[in-house]
Amino acid sequence: MTALREWSKNRLMPPSSPRSRAARERAAKRWYVYMILCHSYAIYTGVAPDLAARYARHLADTGAGCTRANPLRRLLTRFVGANQSVAGKPEVAIRRLSAAEK
Repeated sequence: MTALREWSKNRLMPPSSPRSRAARERAAKRWYVYMILCHSYAIYTGVAPDLAARYARHLADTGAGCTRANPLRRLLTRFVGANQSVAGKPEVAIRRLSAAEK
């Protein structure tokens, strides 16, 4: 109660829990939708908040099973989303496309 009284007295932001702070930080991060060309000419599509780190994990064979089985050739493209939800929608749409449409 003391924090709430202090907030109402000083009219500062209400006290936030660690969980709500973490949620705001996640929402503030940009997320990337990316497409990778694999050795078999298959196109892998993924989403990640740190594209460089995720691509490095793919190269180190600790990423997705698909990219472990088919080594990477190169990063084809990337798109920026405001948050995970926004970036996830085009990822799903791209994954539903046929190989020829991609």
